[in-house]
Amino acid sequence: MKLLFNEAKATQAAGQFLRLRGGSMSYIKLIKLLYLADREALIRWGRPITTDRYISMDVGPVVSRIYDLIRNERSPNCVKIWGKFISDPEDFEVRLLGDPGSSELSPAEEQVIGEVFRQHGHDSRWAIVDYSYGLPEWTCPDGGALPIEYSDILRAGHKTESEISAIEEDLESMALVERILA
Repeated sequence: MKLLFNEAKATQAAGQFLRLRGGSMSYIKLIKLLYLADREALIRWGRPITTDRYISMDVGPVVSRIYDLIRNERSPNCVKIWGKFISDPEDFEVRLLGDPGSSELSPAEEQVIGEVFRQHGHDSRWAIVDYSYGLPEWTCPDGGALPIEYSDILRAGHKTESEISAIEEDLESMALVERILA
């Protein structure tokens, strides 16, 4: 069972990266920075920031629902927050349209976003794509898309099988509670 996608939180995380970059950036770079922040949070604390799902694409790992939001392919249960604060792509760039706030983000999550930006935010989009090819959880999909599971990321982060099982149990419990409360 997967966590429910929190569009407000994903939008706030994207807004943080866009603010740090001066208000706009290549959407592929934004997707990569969000993936790297989620990856780091998952390895550190056993839970991602954006609650997105991950897939291997020809351009490396991708946050799939955020990618759909950027392409204006919203799911039926989407609450349509993204488009109020982040523009549609123009010349492969997105920009911040307003301040989505940060009420959904913890100070620790904001810190991880800052760390990931300091490490990769000044790299070109293609340098980040190249970097993402080296992540152990990425598999070349040969033009398709392959799922990346939490366990794939956790193994790449050197978690033991018992740690991975415990984290997955916690995430399944969170997902169940979310569905009951939804």
